[in-house]
Amino acid sequence: MRYKEIFNPKTIAIIGAVDKKESVGRGIIENLLKSKKELFFVNPFKKKVFGKKTYKSINEIKSKIDLAIIVVPKKAVKSVVEDLAKKGAGGVIIISAGFAETGREGKKEEDEIKEILEKAKIPLVGPNCLGVIRPSSRLNASFAPATPKGGKIALISQSGALINSIIDKSLTENYGFSVVISVGNAAGLDLVDYLKWADEDKKTEVIALYIEGLKDGRRFFDVLKKTKKSVVILKGGKTEGGKKTVFSHTGSLAGEKEIFSAAIKQAGAIEVSSIEELFDISKALAWQNQFSGGAGLITNGGGAGVLFTDAYNFDMPKLNKETILFLDKHMHPSYSRTNPLDIVGDALSIRYEKALEAMINQENIKGIAIIQTLQIMTDPLKNAKIIIKLKRKTKKPIITIFMGGSKKIREAVNLLEKNKIPNYNDPKRGAIVLKALNKKSI
Repeated sequence: MRYKEIFNPKTIAIIGAVDKKESVGRGIIENLLKSKKELFFVNPFKKKVFGKKTYKSINEIKSKIDLAIIVVPKKAVKSVVEDLAKKGAGGVIIISAGFAETGREGKKEEDEIKEILEKAKIPLVGPNCLGVIRPSSRLNASFAPATPKGGKIALISQSGALINSIIDKSLTENYGFSVVISVGNAAGLDLVDYLKWADEDKKTEVIALYIEGLKDGRRFFDVLKKTKKSVVILKGGKTEGGKKTVFSHTGSLAGEKEIFSAAIKQAGAIEVSSIEELFDISKALAWQNQFSGGAGLITNGGGAGVLFTDAYNFDMPKLNKETILFLDKHMHPSYSRTNPLDIVGDALSIRYEKALEAMINQENIKGIAIIQTLQIMTDPLKNAKIIIKLKRKTKKPIITIFMGGSKKIREAVNLLEKNKIPNYNDPKRGAIVLKALNKKSI
């Protein structure tokens, strides 16, 4: 399959190019103008768009077209596709809606378009989709309102609107994307095709999926089992009402939630219950190693430690004699001597340093979470620097839960995350992430 033309095209034709304010066509062009691609605008009703010459049809363009983006009314799509098949475009994205998601007649038209492109061996994204974004090749072939930062997470979604909101939120976070793909109706390339591609993509470390329905569940799970990279899945359409909404949205069948969840677990993927969890976990998997076995928790707040433990509810080994003897030399007399390790609210940075050294050195503690509640004597930036220094000496995954929102906390969190140590501002969020990193809990 010719994915290169879709994710790293040199020449792009926009069929249905317009510069009308607040239009889909304008949004796509504005995103593409920021790239260094050669663009061709096709619109039989206008001589110029954005001051650039337009073509009446794709047939007037003499250059080879790597990627064609179709943004015309549904009734005109088939004719455009026929021209593209004859010309031999590298790949096609159909943004236009009104196909399988509308019912039987729309499905028939979608199948006709699919057949034309399959015969011409041209890969199809969509129809009824947002488009694709590949930050590393400076490609934003979508009408998303912004281009996300580059990163190691591949986001593949059956909802374009969710993608827009996720991108907007990510701009204030420290993670980015290797690729963003809006699946749409998946008449051509489908979820499984994208999953297989992302698993081989050198720029992708973690695959985040938002799924509403599967057209071929067995094929999806067969491929998922063979996937080498970490896969995190958020499933929509689990209730009866949700299932009906799924069909009207993408024309897919939602399936039974119990069967789906069991199959996900069997395939070794991680299922989550919210968008927040999807990216909390994806970020950690992109930045930290997974582990198998016991976890350790360091906290300067007893209540925060209780909340973490309730949510983690898995293997947390006791501190051994050697660890306790070492800690006795450096801790407040009232420290907990247990795991979770409560180093008491007045803990200065030296206690965090010695507590983390102890956890790293105890063999049966394989993953570590560190909670910091902000007290008057707490130095968040110094604590962050200590954690970064010690993380460089171990392969054990470390996540932090620096709670609060002051300037001091934000500076410390930014430093941690620049050094690929993920932070979560709530003990429950941190516990869910650490549990997802633990292979034995999946």
